[in-house]
Amino acid sequence: MNVSQCTTKKLILSSWVWISPGKSPSERIHSPVKSKKTIDLLQPVRQWFDRLKVDNRQLAHRICLLIPAQCPFEREVKLFGRTVFYIPPLCKLNPLYDEFVALRFRSLCYLADECGEDISAYC
Repeated sequence: MNVSQCTTKKLILSSWVWISPGKSPSERIHSPVKSKKTIDLLQPVRQWFDRLKVDNRQLAHRICLLIPAQCPFEREVKLFGRTVFYIPPLCKLNPLYDEFVALRFRSLCYLADECGEDISAYC
């Protein structure tokens, strides 16, 4: 028995995962995990945003103006110098938040790298 076989057996035996009998250790480790399939209705829109190429200076400027750098809804409501309540950033509730942030980042990179513009006004 070599070291890898011994280590594999000890890892499998010491794990909390139920192991079905009859499979070799390598089959147990490399067997695919079955998961539920979920339907993502926004997947085509996500793919469209991910495939959107930023190759126009005006488009990049408009994207940087439309998509804010920080969530505009985050607020602390204060009364007489004491915080009464706090409104958390609601942008993360948006299901397309990551795609918007990535698109804004690609636009900023295009303006800085390709066009050589100063992007400090958008930060």
